[in-house]
Amino acid sequence: MRRLTLALLSGAYICISLIAAVLVWRVGGGAGAGAAALIGSLGLCFAVQGVIARLGQDGELRGEVAAIRDAQLILTAEIEKIQAKLGDMVETITEETLRRSEEIYSEVQMLEDVVQSMGERLEAQLSQQVEKAEAAVSAASPHANALLQTVRAALDAGRVDLYLQAVVSLPQRRTQYYESFSRLRDATGRVLMPAEFLSVAEPGGLVAAIDNLLLFRCVQIVRRLASQDRKIGIFCNISLASLGDEDFFPQFMEFLAANRDLAGSLIFELGQAAFDARGSLEARNMAKLADLGFRFSLDKVSDLDLDFQDLARADVGFVKIGAPFLLSELEEHDNRISLKSRPDLEARDYAALARRHDVELIAEKVESERQVVDILELDIGFGQGHLFGEPRPIRDAVLAESQPPAEFMQAALRRRVAG
Repeated sequence: MRRLTLALLSGAYICISLIAAVLVWRVGGGAGAGAAALIGSLGLCFAVQGVIARLGQDGELRGEVAAIRDAQLILTAEIEKIQAKLGDMVETITEETLRRSEEIYSEVQMLEDVVQSMGERLEAQLSQQVEKAEAAVSAASPHANALLQTVRAALDAGRVDLYLQAVVSLPQRRTQYYESFSRLRDATGRVLMPAEFLSVAEPGGLVAAIDNLLLFRCVQIVRRLASQDRKIGIFCNISLASLGDEDFFPQFMEFLAANRDLAGSLIFELGQAAFDARGSLEARNMAKLADLGFRFSLDKVSDLDLDFQDLARADVGFVKIGAPFLLSELEEHDNRISLKSRPDLEARDYAALARRHDVELIAEKVESERQVVDILELDIGFGQGHLFGEPRPIRDAVLAESQPPAEFMQAALRRRVAG
């Protein structure tokens, strides 16, 4: 378009120059004067064109400068808006951080008050239990009395250790859960196994006190694993004495309510005989734990004729069966392998029946590869035993870094047992 305009203007300039030359020649100026007029006209026209072009360029430049200024104004306005929004966000985040910090501080204070109150209650209770234990065991034999004193000294010195044993998935053998165990140590460091110290701890009710400490330590470890984003659950033994203790259990419920975010990682375990012998109070307290999201597990199974529907109603999600006992229950019946207590059901369908009621079977006390092969043929998905790893103690440093509630509990136990 610009080239066409220049061509037309050039043609017009030539025409004007020719007309001027013809007029000069007609008025008598001669050929020389006409040529001079022609050249002068052309020069004048192109000079005027140059001036007009420069004026056009200046106008375009001024337009571009004006557009740049407008863009700068728009950009400045947008930057001011972004700065205002950032200021509002910083103020909101600061207020939210302060509010959350106040909430966390309030929760910690409430938790400490709960555990302090619980510790005071347990001090008096444990004192009575120790006195009963001493009276009962002293009447039995001098050896038993000496063993009781060893148990008491272990509690007094805080020599109650937490051991964990892996529960693995099959056939991958990946650790999915841990089972917790309590162990006592005497003054020489020798570990007292449950079979040894329970014989004197049970008569006076000291087992409940040991279980209570174990429960709190399990919460400690689960909390620590959760802080490391490790999705591993822990089976923690709980006794009927703890479930039926009208002084202890309400305080323990309050403690668990404050830690209900751990419900998916903490499974309470009790024996089959204890589960069958539970009364209405224990059943109600189990239901309260289930309402918080906690699940249960049965171990020490001696009868495979289980009512899985009833177990599901009681929020039992796991059943541990000793591998030697389970394999001893297999028999050939009508040309198929079944269980002695369930001859109507093929053995390999037993685990599937449990899963239909959201109950998972775990084969425990597994000690040989041959047992693993037989367990896999029964479609059992989890195993536990020395073949996959022996119980290992949790380091004292781990417990020392844990939260205050268990420290309050341990201090309360030490003070009262020492008295």
